[in-house]
Amino acid sequence: MAQESPKNSAAEIPVTSNGEVEDSHEHAYHRDLKHSLPSGLGLSETQITSHGFDGTKEGVIEAGASQGPSAPPLPSVLSPSRVAASQLAQQGGDLTVPAGGQRTHTKGGPVILADEIKNPAMEKLELVRKWSLNTYKCTRQIISEKLGRGSRTVDLELEAQIDILRDNKKKYENILKLAQTLATQLFQMVHTQKQLGDAFADLSLKSLELHEEFGYNADTQKLLAKNGETLLGAINFFIASVNTLVNKTIEDTLMTVKQYENARIEYDAYRTDLEELNLGPRDANTLPKIEHSQHLFQIHKEKYDKMRSDVSVKLKFLEENKVKVLRNQLVLFHSAVAAYFAGNQKQLELTLKQFHVKLKTPGVDAPSWLEEQ
Repeated sequence: MAQESPKNSAAEIPVTSNGEVEDSHEHAYHRDLKHSLPSGLGLSETQITSHGFDGTKEGVIEAGASQGPSAPPLPSVLSPSRVAASQLAQQGGDLTVPAGGQRTHTKGGPVILADEIKNPAMEKLELVRKWSLNTYKCTRQIISEKLGRGSRTVDLELEAQIDILRDNKKKYENILKLAQTLATQLFQMVHTQKQLGDAFADLSLKSLELHEEFGYNADTQKLLAKNGETLLGAINFFIASVNTLVNKTIEDTLMTVKQYENARIEYDAYRTDLEELNLGPRDANTLPKIEHSQHLFQIHKEKYDKMRSDVSVKLKFLEENKVKVLRNQLVLFHSAVAAYFAGNQKQLELTLKQFHVKLKTPGVDAPSWLEEQ
């Protein structure tokens, strides 16, 4: 149909020698182009031909009806007309291709490709997969080490310090337990001395013949009970300080040691995987696996080095703090016990003031804010 129909003279566009469109025919071109193209005609049905670039030649746009399946496609040649090219570019820019591949008409603009929507369930599934794989590797490494088949990374100096810390923790816990037993027994003794002093004082008032003897014993027991309460306050202060050192400071350091040991197991597990892959063949299938294993190994190596540095720093500060705390507490314990059994009440009270120990009378609540006022 397009070859048999004559060219429409209204669709011809005169051009100059340099290929520019004359201004007087530009408006007529826009009007006649709409009438010359039938409704429903796509870009694939439009033929653009050029008869030359000479000053006397013209650029012509022909529009024909859709050919049947047996008709050969018509050749497409770019016209020198810039107006026709801009019209075609505008029509092409109105097509947006979504992710599904279906063509839809939208306003002019850049081509937009829809991104894939992240699925939270898939992300959780991926996290579970990574955790399961990491747990499997670490469990295999632990079993291999216990069976003597796998190798483990050892820092001899750091391991020795950790073993000493754990051994000292057990010894300090034993001292803490014995000190608590002593405090319990001393409390019972002080309570018994108070009751005995009250009994002597009561008999001193009722027995005129033994008034002085009962009175001496009552005063002695009351003095011993008072000194015992002072000693009990010093022992309780010693117990509280040692308990803080053992169950908080040392325990916090051991938690960091536990994290360091877990990082060491992960490091050895991924190191073993990398060594096994390096011993195998190198081809197009194994090279990506080796690179991925090398990447994971480097991540766990950095984590292991960081945890080892953290443990070294904490052990250093713990040793300094431990020496300072225990030195003060041991001096307090020795001075209080010596003054108590020497019967030196003034020295015992002075020792408690020196270490800022405040006594709390058993069974007596702290004064309210009205009483303090």
